[in-house]
Amino acid sequence: MCLRSNPTHCFLPPFVIQEIAENGTPAQQAHARQNMASSWQIRSFRAATTGADSIIEQDDVAVSTMEERLIYDAEFGSILPGRLVRGEGDPPTADVAVNEAYDGAGATYDLYKDVYGRNSIDDRGMPLISSVHYRIGYDNAFWTGRQMVYGDGDEDLPPQDRLFNRFTISVDVIGHELTHGVTQLESGLLYSGQPGALNESISDIFGILVKQYELGITAAESNWIIGEGLFTKNVNGVGIRSMKEPGTAYNDPVIGVDPQPGHMRDYVNTVEDAGGVHINSGIPNRAFYVMAMEMGGNAWEKAGRIWYVTLRDKLYATADFTTAAQLTFDVAGDLYGRGSLEQQAVRTGWTAVGLEVGDDGGEDNPVEPPDPPAQTGCIESFLSMSFMQRLFGR
Repeated sequence: MCLRSNPTHCFLPPFVIQEIAENGTPAQQAHARQNMASSWQIRSFRAATTGADSIIEQDDVAVSTMEERLIYDAEFGSILPGRLVRGEGDPPTADVAVNEAYDGAGATYDLYKDVYGRNSIDDRGMPLISSVHYRIGYDNAFWTGRQMVYGDGDEDLPPQDRLFNRFTISVDVIGHELTHGVTQLESGLLYSGQPGALNESISDIFGILVKQYELGITAAESNWIIGEGLFTKNVNGVGIRSMKEPGTAYNDPVIGVDPQPGHMRDYVNTVEDAGGVHINSGIPNRAFYVMAMEMGGNAWEKAGRIWYVTLRDKLYATADFTTAAQLTFDVAGDLYGRGSLEQQAVRTGWTAVGLEVGDDGGEDNPVEPPDPPAQTGCIESFLSMSFMQRLFGR
């Protein structure tokens, strides 16, 4: 398996930090500016890590059949991975972030291994490396192409100004970011426009499935909230995104209003956020929610399998929403039969967000991938240059 190029994927959308920088208290604004500057400096982090800025060539890696989690402490700096503080099989430490990163990586590994037969991120037993305590007051988590990195949120601010808790607190955040590694090695979805929104949506899908699988709850029992627990009590919101009702996760005078649409009629055309990758992902997110509810039971069993097989075998770098709709419909037919209840549930899900699928897909009429263009990353499009100039007075 060869590597596809990969940007650094950040969990917290850039527009949230922009809102804080414009609407927060003086302490919150200064903190937001610091976080934006840190995000622009992630390229420097890449230079500080050992090796290339992406997963090593898989053909050169021996296959491992054992789970291996390695948790490092960045000790509030930016040199990664940091100091090893917990390895596979080691007992819990006194550091809650270390234990959450360890357990969340394990929950993600378990879903992929137990349900889909995937052996870690690369399907060859790749060690799951995480670094906690990245920088001071870093409000984000990200996948570098080699490992996970977690900030501590606003722990450096006074209680009345804190907006974010530590980013290891939500297991779906961990599952979300690690899934970027799976997408990187399988479909290589470009991180811009609709392919980028699909990339983000797939991470949300498997992030929520990690949480549901860990809790042992059905689709109907889940609240379908991504990033639950990240906000402090100072924020009027339940999480970063709602897959059930995109656009309703938060409505707060400091961080703004959740901008996600849940239907193609409300699709947001923008050059910000890498073409709206964290915004328009609400559309396929809601489609998956509807599919899972239509199928009933445990969402990871059928709806999740349809998406996993589509990601592994069918999706390609420039796939858009219409392509994903047709491919998931075809895969549902391959797995459960043409005209099956599962295939009709996939149709219902996409119809609910304004996208139609045809009945003439499948092996006889495959969706052919075009040649992919060059890829851009989230850091390159994290914030508009004009906004940065206005914010920092340059």
